[in-house]
Amino acid sequence: MENFIEIFKQNGGYSRMLELKNAKIHTRTVSKAVKDGLIEKVKSGLYKLIDYPWDEHGSFADVCNSNKRAVICLLSAASYYELTTFNPAEIYVAVPHNTDKFDLKYPPIRLYYFSDSYYEHGIETIETKSGMIKIYNKEKTIVDIFRYINKLGEDVAVESLKEYLKKRKVMNIPKLLEYSEICGVKKKMEPMIKALLS
Repeated sequence: MENFIEIFKQNGGYSRMLELKNAKIHTRTVSKAVKDGLIEKVKSGLYKLIDYPWDEHGSFADVCNSNKRAVICLLSAASYYELTTFNPAEIYVAVPHNTDKFDLKYPPIRLYYFSDSYYEHGIETIETKSGMIKIYNKEKTIVDIFRYINKLGEDVAVESLKEYLKKRKVMNIPKLLEYSEICGVKKKMEPMIKALLS
């Protein structure tokens, strides 16, 4: 069993069934470990070690480990950057348009399919105690919220922009405007940015 746990520890608390099979670990051992509460099934073929020093971003790491193209976006990213007081019950995840649908047992996710031109800009990779996560940077997060303003609400869009503009030392207005142009919301955002900064 020590060898079994070691495989997970070497992979940041995760292991795929293929890796376990390659280490000559029988599927019955895996099933028993799930039943005994030693590991947890994240999705088909992906497991995580329960007793691992996960941090508060463990669920983000679960999502990013389950699909290498998954990027934390919209309200989840805004919450991560403390740009909103809204704490979503689901994790908002962006994937490119041509990505196969993927299901997770846990955590609950809300999937958004972004066209390549929207998907590829502003992705950052952040190392957490729970593993690497891919998340949109602050500027792209705000722009995406404005892009989905009809679904997410104007109040959360304005709140995230206001919170961002309060942090004058770290704000990057040229980058914010660049993303707003790429995503077709510059006409909506630019007057608001000028008004909030004046």
